[in-house]
Amino acid sequence: MLQEKITLNSDKWIDNYADYLFNYAVVRVNDGDLAKDLVQETFFAGLKSAKNFQGKSTERTWLVSILKRKVIDHYRKINSKKGQAEVRMNFYDNGENEGSWIEERVPQSWDNASEKAIENQELKTQLEICLDNLPEKYGLVFRMKTIQEFETEEICKELNITTSNLWVIIHRARTQLRKCMEENWFNN
Repeated sequence: MLQEKITLNSDKWIDNYADYLFNYAVVRVNDGDLAKDLVQETFFAGLKSAKNFQGKSTERTWLVSILKRKVIDHYRKINSKKGQAEVRMNFYDNGENEGSWIEERVPQSWDNASEKAIENQELKTQLEICLDNLPEKYGLVFRMKTIQEFETEEICKELNITTSNLWVIIHRARTQLRKCMEENWFNN
């Protein structure tokens, strides 16, 4: 039995995979702009290496594997000691405490780690409250798609909704979450 080889359809990548890849990246790098850049780099790398696509997986799986490597490369780059110049950074400008450090020996964080942990927990709690305040269907669809990373087709089949209905629900859920977080978190 011969298996039909899957071919690439790069003209549809942005429509079909950009949101999924962005969500995948932003969870891993915690920076929207960087996630967009990584997705763009993924598409470029996919185009450049399209001839290597063997059709043993879906386009999305193949693009996710490229994106995974981009994320790993990003962390390797920022954690690498290579290229760190010996730049002196002042921590006091004058007086008896005047001094400086070589850049790579500067403490990475001056703030209190326990305060950050508390703030992160409070943010998570507020986000959960906002998620719980969404209409039931909005919360369910948003969690399945964004948090649990279910496939669009799986969600539509499970909830008996159309693809366009799913994206309308996701959009409305995001809008309501943004409003809730702005009112209850960012403006406090």
